[in-house]
Amino acid sequence: MSDQQSVAVFGLGAMGYGMASSLLRAGIETHGFDIVSEQMEKFQSEGGKPGPLEDAANAISIAVVCVLNAAQTEDVMFGAKGIVPMMKNGSVVIACATVPPEFAKDMEKRCIEQGVHYLDAPISGGAAKAASGELSIMASGTKEAFATAKPALDACAQNVFELGDAAGAGSAMKAVNQLLAGVHIATMAEALTFGMTQGVTPDKFIEVISQCAGSSWMLENRAPHVAKGDYTPLSQINIWPKDLGIVLDVAKTAGFSAPITAAALQQYMVAVGMGLGREDDAAIAKVYARNAGLDLPGEK
Repeated sequence: MSDQQSVAVFGLGAMGYGMASSLLRAGIETHGFDIVSEQMEKFQSEGGKPGPLEDAANAISIAVVCVLNAAQTEDVMFGAKGIVPMMKNGSVVIACATVPPEFAKDMEKRCIEQGVHYLDAPISGGAAKAASGELSIMASGTKEAFATAKPALDACAQNVFELGDAAGAGSAMKAVNQLLAGVHIATMAEALTFGMTQGVTPDKFIEVISQCAGSSWMLENRAPHVAKGDYTPLSQINIWPKDLGIVLDVAKTAGFSAPITAAALQQYMVAVGMGLGREDDAAIAKVYARNAGLDLPGEK
């Protein structure tokens, strides 16, 4: 693609790096930016375009912002080196972090004031699907935002759910997804460790339950981490106090009680208190194991 159609990905973590790689594989000129310089160097060695941002910004037609939270999203967009004021009229920001719907609406308003489209586009599918271009994207925004973002959406996603013509609806749907995902991981850990008290090994748990009605995508994806004793962080424990906190904040504004979400959040908070925040979120099993006096695989 020409310089006038280049894409920049901000945030080269597990998800952002996979998305950037998918864009490259689709033949799209792609810049990658991250606070970790080694990530940028690695991406450039694989075909990513070099910076600096100030030189590239005016040519960027699509900015994919794949960072941790609302504060980081706002900083990338409107901070000291914010991308939006540097982008040309008619370009688009694809915002992928899990954020409150009201925040997404505010970002859309501020982008429109700068002549830039905004797509509220939280992502789901994990690092593997990000790398293979098979994400699910829960998106809302104007027709113009969708049209401008289409090359990047096509490269990164297997499913793009068009949920409305204004920001907020995408983030609302992501909150629904995160309620289920966070609860499912915690429930997987509870069931797996409960099974251990009854002589059911983690390997046997996976073999049987993954083929039974009690299974879930999160169980099939995360339980093997526990069975292998491998908590390399593909999705950190630290994500869940934020995401389930957003769910409960949204629920509160709706006058909705979410007691199961609240119970799962407490378990993640205990895990953070145990120093597990930077481990894979499957490490929530260690909370249950500690309370039950169990040794998980890989432990003594």
